[in-house]
Amino acid sequence: MLFSNPFRSDSESDDTNTALPYSYRPLSDETGPTVAPAKGRRPIRIIVLLLTGLLAVGLLVALMSGDGLASNGGSEMVSASVSTTNTSTSPGRIKPVARGIKEGVSAKSFVPLLGVPQFPWTREMLAWQRTAFHFQPKKNWMNGPLFYKGWYHFFYQYNPKGAVWGDIVWGHAVSRDLIHWRHLPIAMVCDHWYDINGVWTGSATILPDGQVVMLYTGSTNESVQVQNLAYPANLSDPFLIDWVKYSGNPVLVPPPGIKIKDFRDPTTAWYRSDGTWRLTIGSKVNKTGISLVYETKDFKTYELLDGVLHGVPGTGMWECVDFYPVSKIEANGLDTSDNGAGVKHVVKASLDDDRNDYYALGTYDDTAVSWIPDDPKVDVGIGLRYDYGIFYASKTFYDEEKRRRVLWGWIKESDSESTDVKKGWSSVQAIPRTVLFDKKTGSNLLQWPVDEVNNLRSSSREFNMVTVESGSIVKLVVDSADQLDIMAEFEIDKEALETINGTDDVYDCSAAGGAAKRGALGPFGISVLADKDLSEQTTVYYYVAKGADGNLKTLFCSDQSRSSEATDVDKAIYGSTVPVLKGEKLSMRTLVDHSIVESFAQGGRTCITSRVYPTKAINGDAQLFLFNNATEVKVTASLKIWKMNSAYIHTGPTEMKL
Repeated sequence: MLFSNPFRSDSESDDTNTALPYSYRPLSDETGPTVAPAKGRRPIRIIVLLLTGLLAVGLLVALMSGDGLASNGGSEMVSASVSTTNTSTSPGRIKPVARGIKEGVSAKSFVPLLGVPQFPWTREMLAWQRTAFHFQPKKNWMNGPLFYKGWYHFFYQYNPKGAVWGDIVWGHAVSRDLIHWRHLPIAMVCDHWYDINGVWTGSATILPDGQVVMLYTGSTNESVQVQNLAYPANLSDPFLIDWVKYSGNPVLVPPPGIKIKDFRDPTTAWYRSDGTWRLTIGSKVNKTGISLVYETKDFKTYELLDGVLHGVPGTGMWECVDFYPVSKIEANGLDTSDNGAGVKHVVKASLDDDRNDYYALGTYDDTAVSWIPDDPKVDVGIGLRYDYGIFYASKTFYDEEKRRRVLWGWIKESDSESTDVKKGWSSVQAIPRTVLFDKKTGSNLLQWPVDEVNNLRSSSREFNMVTVESGSIVKLVVDSADQLDIMAEFEIDKEALETINGTDDVYDCSAAGGAAKRGALGPFGISVLADKDLSEQTTVYYYVAKGADGNLKTLFCSDQSRSSEATDVDKAIYGSTVPVLKGEKLSMRTLVDHSIVESFAQGGRTCITSRVYPTKAINGDAQLFLFNNATEVKVTASLKIWKMNSAYIHTGPTEMKL
């Protein structure tokens, strides 16, 4: 079945006479930045053929909620929890709320300053924030993915009673392509003493005989974190709707020396040649984050092995630990149990102290049951991150059908809890990413959106070799710029690059003032979700620092400081260095989906996810710009930009057929 492009077909006239105010400080010897629209090829209208007839039902809404809020890339549907008689919510004072502390779970990481007035959000603003092609629950607050009998299953932590952390159960959704989803009934609820305070994160393992076992963390009636076993009631059911909890639960309790609230999130198990399975669980001893290793044959009885898989002093509690192999040779993912020559292993931990996901590459010794990082200076928790923005509690799984490792990550909210309650939902999943070893650098992973997201691409425009002079801004004329897939390449004037003296070798995305901080060789990039006056904009950009020795250091950043006029939202500036090899152009891919901006530099060596809350740059008022705030060089940019259709997400098992 065919779906037409949901974007309105406005005429694409280039307004060359619109004078824009300064987006950045102009050069001292200029009257202001140059502003000009870039002309591109006429859009090619593409009608997307969805991969399966099953999900091609003529619904034009995504994630329809039980209380009336839906996302279809527009703002027609609004939450019943927002007043239908007033166009805006009445402003109040923010009162920070701590959630989950007594159970050993952190409070919401962003809390506005005490007493900051709540922004008067309108119904239209709140409805627009809901994404069009990122997975979200039907409503309220939103673990272990797997592929089974042709379906991708996603189990996620979900509070069916509200848009804040609370009564955590397991939501369940299935998909053929990781993009179009159907919600299924709740998979597991809090109904036994060993999980009465929450059914928390877990992982699925598929055994050689086809059995599926799920280990998950439960919070007991006394808030002790324990590990429990569950399995499908009917293995012939491809949707795995009904789950049975093992009568002997819990199968694991905190071992001696581990506090009762520091023992959670079991990994997928890996198989050994002697017929045993191993898995690791996150914990800490004092401020040293660790991963404990257990061995089992039947997933009912376990032996705690001596030592730890790995630990790093000063990193605090390790949550959502992940452990998996990557190939140094092949361009595909590996099963969790793979090992041997040509294989490196990744250890990843979500640090409860700073709410970021860190990883490191290293070597796993199966006999010694230990993992050694390639470079101790960039060990877990002190070095590389999956994502330098708002991205947490991630989990990978092996997709056996397409021989790839797929990464899921959670995008938390960075507004106030009271606003979450008003809109009736909270948090989003990032677009699933493939994960590969970067064979060119040998020192990092590559993350890239799964290919299936490309099927949402609709009409496109190309802008080739656009010159962006120093201190200038260029408008890119596209329709409805709140659902986009942007591929961009940048080249710096080589002659200027060679002649500029190196004096700028110290730069930090977060501490240097963002895109408004001018340097000889940057910043330059794109401004997304910008209003016509550029009073609101989220910038994704490069900054090239040249040291006194002539060496270059390239940074990739995302600046949210001017993303919203609201005062009760996080406006942090994110970013890090990105490896750029000789002869490579600077490249980025950015997915814009309403209030989510996911960006990937140099093929996914460095990634940044931004969660933004515009008040004006929404719906048809969202625009797109190129900018160059460097003081000494011009930049040449080439882009291809696709409008993105919405993902169609349905509720219930009706009409689901193989």
